Amino acid sequence: MKPLSSPLPITALFFCLHIIPTLSSADYDASTTETNTTDFIRTSCSVTLYPDVCYTSLSGYANATEQDPARLARIAIGVSLSKARHMAAYISNLSRAADYGADPRASAALHDCFSNMGDTVEEIRGSLNQMRQLVAPGSESFRFQMENVQTWMSAALTDEDTCTDGFEDVADGPMKTEVCERMEKVKELTSNALALVNSYAEKGTN
Repeated sequence: MKPLSSPLPITALFFCLHIIPTLSSADYDASTTETNTTDFIRTSCSVTLYPDVCYTSLSGYANATEQDPARLARIAIGVSLSKARHMAAYISNLSRAADYGADPRASAALHDCFSNMGDTVEEIRGSLNQMRQLVAPGSESFRFQMENVQTWMSAALTDEDTCTDGFEDVADGPMKTEVCERMEKVKELTSNALALVNSYAEKGTN
């Protein structure tokens, strides 16, 4: 008869019994931290007009926010800036093509929209730079900085609205629909970023 294999050494058995709870605890802590950060974003997004869009666009940056409302507002501004830049490039390409088209109203609307988007990009970029230089909340300088950010983000949203308003006299068609639908997504992100800025400004000045 083949002899039974030797039993597991006591020291090895002791190690195995203790390493499993250790790993499970680490996994639990990481999961809890992730849940807390995503819950923070979801709760913060509740002040926006488009909370689902807000959560979807920012949840990927959960760890970077460190559950800090200032960081979250800054990241939201950065996300809206990226979207605005892409929209400006898209409009620029369309406007060049429209110059050779038969509809002067569409061409004019696209050129005006491109100008508006150029202003939007500059305003959001200015907001982002200001957020990167924030002083401690509660001071007069902090209030001044946040008012700048609020003013610029509001202006950006107005310029985006002006872009779509310019298409009211343009005949319905695929181009008009595509521009307005894309711009609507840009406006949602800008609106959400402004709401998070307003929320942080209110907490920091009270």
